[in-house]
Amino acid sequence: MSYAIPQPEQPGHSVLAATFEYNAWATVTLLDFCAALSTEQLNSTTVGGYGTIYETLGHLVVAEVDYVSRVTGKLPANPPPTDRFAGFDVLRDAVQWANAEMLKLALAACNDTMVVEVFPEETVRYKLADLLVQAPSHAMEHRTQVASIITALGLEPPDTSTWAWIDARGAMEITHPAQS
Repeated sequence: MSYAIPQPEQPGHSVLAATFEYNAWATVTLLDFCAALSTEQLNSTTVGGYGTIYETLGHLVVAEVDYVSRVTGKLPANPPPTDRFAGFDVLRDAVQWANAEMLKLALAACNDTMVVEVFPEETVRYKLADLLVQAPSHAMEHRTQVASIITALGLEPPDTSTWAWIDARGAMEITHPAQS
């Protein structure tokens, strides 16, 4: 087996970008699939999940927007509501916005940059780096729960793996040795 020697990054494009680009792509891919499901299917749930597909998708996206808002106080132009399903277009836009904002935060922060949240009953401090690790981990957990519900409905969920993302972008090159 041989290994590629890393080449310098292109100016203005960080390796970190891949994490948030993938996270947004995987969630949007799942949202696009779920947009074609019936209301009955979207109201389905399974043991061990967060809730219905509607609830889980809404929670996933609202959480990503919240991660950004905790640090910057910013919200997308059309933030998803927390008390009802926002609709697939609103969720898609919010996912793209949140992941772009999280990338900006990741590029601007140092490892020891702290988030401080002040509430009437307590003050909570933690590293921004930890919050930015939480975001894609949390999203993957809930995408997996939605995929389990879809499977329980007898359907094949979309492939939201990193390999599928690489393939969807045409970013994998396969060559075969010449035959002698």
